[in-house]
Amino acid sequence: MPSHIVFFSLQSTTMSKVPKEQLYECVNAVLTAAAEKKRKFNETVDLQIGLKNYDPQKDKRFSGTVKLKHVPRQKYKVCLLGDQQHCDQAKALGMDCMSADDLKKLNKDKKKVKKLAKKFDAFLASDTLIKQIPRLLGPGLNKAGKFPSLVTHGDNLEQKVEDLKSTIKFQMKKVLCLSVAVGHVAMSEDELVQNVHLSMNFLVSLLKKHWQNVRSLHIKSTMGPVQRLY
Repeated sequence: MPSHIVFFSLQSTTMSKVPKEQLYECVNAVLTAAAEKKRKFNETVDLQIGLKNYDPQKDKRFSGTVKLKHVPRQKYKVCLLGDQQHCDQAKALGMDCMSADDLKKLNKDKKKVKKLAKKFDAFLASDTLIKQIPRLLGPGLNKAGKFPSLVTHGDNLEQKVEDLKSTIKFQMKKVLCLSVAVGHVAMSEDELVQNVHLSMNFLVSLLKKHWQNVRSLHIKSTMGPVQRLY
């Protein structure tokens, strides 16, 4: 395999094998296709990754989260599991919240906890309550990969929710392909390019052999055609 010499500027955090022009071309194609065939909903744009030289059985499975510059998912529901002060703040922001008493009412019922986990994309929990979550709910939220993020009284609750909405997670499962939402078709070309670029380079930084583990990279909107990046 020929070794590639890649020059990169100090501005880019990782050496990217996808030329800027190509990235813009693909993003433009996704947005153009979505504009030509408008749907009744705002299509999500996914980054699809195919891996190689990777054995999910033997190699260490990776997972990592990265905060994107622009919120990738508009319909992203966050629920706060909070103490009285946090619940009051959440209500003032028009945000869903549950107190310790509300959680006790679920009686650690697996079906009810599963339903709760399904209803929301992510959870926040007050520092005073977070340690009690396993005792109150059992392992349900953890199993769903939605264990709450910590929020303290010194934090800006609104900002915390925005941070959660902007954060995406890469997690290696038993298969050699991944797909993650990195934006939507109502974004501008530059916003989508910035999100795709950041997601792509962050994922590559998680891989053992970096770009040598990447078989392919594509982006596509929910109903649109696939565009090959790499």
